[in-house]
Amino acid sequence: MSAPATELRQAIAELRPQFKQALWFSVAASLLVLAPSAYMLEVYDRVVNSRSYLTLAMETLLVLAAYVLMEVLDWVRSEVLLQASHTFDKRLGRRVFSAIFEANLKRLPGGTAQPMNDFRLVRDFLFNPVLLAFMEAPVALLFLLLIFAINPVLGWFAVLAAIFQVGVGWLNERSTQPPLLAANRSAVAAQAYADGTLRNAQVIESMGMLRDIHQRWISKQREFLGLQAQASVHAGFYQALSKFLQNTVSSMLLGLGAWLLLRNQLTGGSAYMIVASILGGRVLAPLLQIVLQWQTVVNARGAYTRLDNLLAAVPVRPTAMPLPAPAGSLQVENLVAAAPGSQVAILKGLNMSLQAGDVLAVVGPSASGKTTLARLLVGLWPASNGKVRLDGVDVFSWSKAELGPHLGYLPQGVDLMDGSLAENIARFGTVDAAKVQAAARAVGLHEFITALPQGYDTQVWRDGARLSGGQRQRVALARALYGKPAFVVLDEPNSSLDEQGDAALAQAIVQRAATGTTFVVMTHRTSVLAVASKMLVLRDGQAQLFGPRDQVLKALNDAAAHARAPQAAATARA
Repeated sequence: MSAPATELRQAIAELRPQFKQALWFSVAASLLVLAPSAYMLEVYDRVVNSRSYLTLAMETLLVLAAYVLMEVLDWVRSEVLLQASHTFDKRLGRRVFSAIFEANLKRLPGGTAQPMNDFRLVRDFLFNPVLLAFMEAPVALLFLLLIFAINPVLGWFAVLAAIFQVGVGWLNERSTQPPLLAANRSAVAAQAYADGTLRNAQVIESMGMLRDIHQRWISKQREFLGLQAQASVHAGFYQALSKFLQNTVSSMLLGLGAWLLLRNQLTGGSAYMIVASILGGRVLAPLLQIVLQWQTVVNARGAYTRLDNLLAAVPVRPTAMPLPAPAGSLQVENLVAAAPGSQVAILKGLNMSLQAGDVLAVVGPSASGKTTLARLLVGLWPASNGKVRLDGVDVFSWSKAELGPHLGYLPQGVDLMDGSLAENIARFGTVDAAKVQAAARAVGLHEFITALPQGYDTQVWRDGARLSGGQRQRVALARALYGKPAFVVLDEPNSSLDEQGDAALAQAIVQRAATGTTFVVMTHRTSVLAVASKMLVLRDGQAQLFGPRDQVLKALNDAAAHARAPQAAATARA
């Protein structure tokens, strides 16, 4: 029983109607390739013998019409395959982008920009000349049968030449595929290393690390270039061998036909000797094109495999029934979680609940699990055990397109994206000016933005390099509060804020909580505690204390006093 078709294979199978159309156009266009040869034979036979100008004119008009039709068919075939590639892009483009995004969140292989390059390679292969060569193979078989009809000896010679050409292609595959695949892996590694270098450009420049970093990149680049050169050397040899075979087969068939003619074993005379020579060259033409373009085949096949593995690792989430907008009540039930791909638990049996409008401050030492908890609360990471429920619904399984507008999230590492300030705050959806300004005012950013020459239309770079750290954090905070979400998670929201920014953050939390927004704030600073209604103390992934803020603070103070008591007594005795 055959294995079920993968998602990528199904997408390509849906293009069969276009492929069939292109195949028929290829067959017709390939047959018309013989028009010049037919014209030559007719001129030598009919025109020269009859010395008729009318015959010459008609034959010339016919061959010109054949040329025009051949070019039209070739153009139509290319357009059909180009349309197939566009259909493929529409069918899978968004899916691949989403899969890359999800793989990055889950820390799976493929969560980089490489799958987009793979997708482009597969899409472009759909109208690549080598695919057209495959489509011309049936006509090459027809030409081979015609050669057999002229004379079996010529036919078997053409078969041997075709077998030899296929053997050259097989040897080309054996010798070039391993270094090409290794070169592709090295190129991906070198590109990833370069991207990481650019992300850390300030650190590298400030501490004089550029020379050593450059040497490491050079070593990766040299590995890639060496493997590519190795593959090119092998491919060049077999391509030259294929061209040699292509160039000599026609002449050898012509010579063999002349030998048969001298032995009176070639029916049809010298004209068929020329026809066999021409047909022999056309038999090998598709095979030569395939050998010359074999590197493209190997690259496309590797891209297909990587893309297929990515889509299999990140399947499409089933469409769930639309749910009502959440009110903001949160339940965390026996939550156990590890980083994706790891078996080491970071959160261990966490339980808590919040009502709409609650403000929870989460405190604890570094590596206690605060950032992991933030990611689970907004559904970025799956739980190993237990659930995070918002209004009774599992947050991780809830469609992010549906839930996202009702959530606000400020990660610990703030990143802005290419676009205007307004677009960043509006989450790159339809910019509602009133909502954008309301979110900016809530974090004390409106006056700063309006003082800029272009105001809310000011463009920022991907990392927000035109803004200070505190300004970037405020823009990201405004983005989290945009549209009055029901549930907001802030991971160290005041790490880059000054005193004024701290006050604006506290005021924004109080105002939004009064309208029913639930807040969870991971923090090391005590300023957020003043506006918190509840408090969670995490230590080693477990809830050390949880409850109303004043009760938790009292318990912490009592524990601290109890811990100081022996030391105070010892000091008094001394």
